[in-house]
Amino acid sequence: MEFIVIALGIVAVFLIKGIYDKKNNRIKLLVRLKKEWGQIPEEEYTFETLKSLSSYYRSIKDVQHDVDDITWNDIDMDQIFMLINNTGSAMGEEYLYSVLRKVKFDSGELSERNRLIEFFRNKDEKRLQLQVAFRGMGKLRNISVYEYINQLDSLEQKSSLPHYLMAGGLITAILLIFYNPAAGGILTFAMVANNIIQYYKRKAEIDAYFTVCSYIIRLLRTVKDITRLDIPEIKTYTEQLKSASTQFAQFEKGSRVVAGKNPNGDLLDLILDYERMLFHTDLIKFNSMLDCFKKNRKVLNEMYVSIGTLDSMVAVASFRTMLEYYCIPELSSDLKPFLEVEELFHPMIEEPVTNSIKEEHCVLITGSNASGKSTFIKTLAINAILSQTIYTSMSKSYKASFFQIASSMALQDSIFSKESYYIVEIKSLKRILDRLNSNIPTLCFVDEVLRGTNTLERIAASSQILYSFSQENAMCFAATHDIELTHILENYYSNYHFQEQIVDNNILFDYKLLSGRAISKNAIKLLGVMGYSEEIIGSASNSANHFLQDGTWGILK
Repeated sequence: MEFIVIALGIVAVFLIKGIYDKKNNRIKLLVRLKKEWGQIPEEEYTFETLKSLSSYYRSIKDVQHDVDDITWNDIDMDQIFMLINNTGSAMGEEYLYSVLRKVKFDSGELSERNRLIEFFRNKDEKRLQLQVAFRGMGKLRNISVYEYINQLDSLEQKSSLPHYLMAGGLITAILLIFYNPAAGGILTFAMVANNIIQYYKRKAEIDAYFTVCSYIIRLLRTVKDITRLDIPEIKTYTEQLKSASTQFAQFEKGSRVVAGKNPNGDLLDLILDYERMLFHTDLIKFNSMLDCFKKNRKVLNEMYVSIGTLDSMVAVASFRTMLEYYCIPELSSDLKPFLEVEELFHPMIEEPVTNSIKEEHCVLITGSNASGKSTFIKTLAINAILSQTIYTSMSKSYKASFFQIASSMALQDSIFSKESYYIVEIKSLKRILDRLNSNIPTLCFVDEVLRGTNTLERIAASSQILYSFSQENAMCFAATHDIELTHILENYYSNYHFQEQIVDNNILFDYKLLSGRAISKNAIKLLGVMGYSEEIIGSASNSANHFLQDGTWGILK
């Protein structure tokens, strides 16, 4: 009797501790969520993590219209994704990644996203309730929820009989201790060792699938939590989730043995870990759930999209709060491409210099190295993508056509495919030309076109490629050092430039976009700033002047 009282007392202590921890953890979580709102997310990403995050997008990508890999890498969109990714769930961050890759060409879905974003941005209490629910699901590292949901069919279903036999054998061995302590003790030790070994052997075989099934169970709990919140503004999503979750109601009882209530674990989950190892209750439950999950894969994917939409738009709302200012883009389906932006800035630059531009033609941008050419066209590209994905522009005003968006900027030669920089470059430009069509204008960005070849052929070839863009349904922004192009293409391209000043042997950049072609010739003067000798600087100046007068280069003697 005394033993029973002690046991009940221990159980009561654990229950009270569990209730206290749950309440305390929720308070801490709310404090952390409020602190993190509108701040740069503190997440660590590996190559494997980013690869897994892209799995959902890879399954739905549109090669013709989406932001392709070259453009994504050219403008460092992984960094933009990380800046926005204040999601609470794995589904949310995978879905957010796909949102940023798939530009939209009408305002319907964009307007709905904006409605959700602004609701989450302005209704703190309801948003926090949702964030707590999403954090209850948690995130997975290097495993794609979407990918493994859709690979469950490939997992062989196995009988639970061996697990029942091992659990029964352990119980029998424990009972034997009361009749024959020596034999019972030895048998219990043997069964404990066997059950633990077999448990981890099976878990290793199905680890990723098991993790995802555990995640699905947390998803089902989250759906119940969200439904209970009864938020009218997201009723369409909660009704879909509630309806879909009924397909899995049979698994609610006993599901905790597979997935704890807290993705980060708590005291009760720690105790249950030992029970799972010894009696395999989570493996038995997993086998019973697997067939249902396979049959309802379509339903799970629908739930994935609903949760992903809500969680990703919460993250965008946090991103908007982070910005000093932003605007809702005014996008047009007119076939004639145009772009008009005011006080545009790059979200990754501290204390950015803003720029404005209004154009209906292709654009050539000239200026010296580090003057701001590449940064400006990257800023335009990022804003164009975010305008057509999360309906957000980092500017005071953004008016533009709906565009396909592509770039050819940060290219590299390949030692593996044995392709030179020039080959890589012309392939990259050709892929943009191949995507041009008469129905949707293309906004393309080129940095130092054909830099991988000699000056004569570069100017001849690049002028014709750039001319081709101007003759199609496209707006091309090209940064170049070749002033010759500004004259050759002056009937088809508007000219803009960035400039610098050299004051007291210091290079000063203002990073402001100016109309017209670059007229400053500071490249040779910069040699002096860098400490080159007067002899080199004087000789270079004489050679340049000789070429400008006679059109030929003097032979060095």
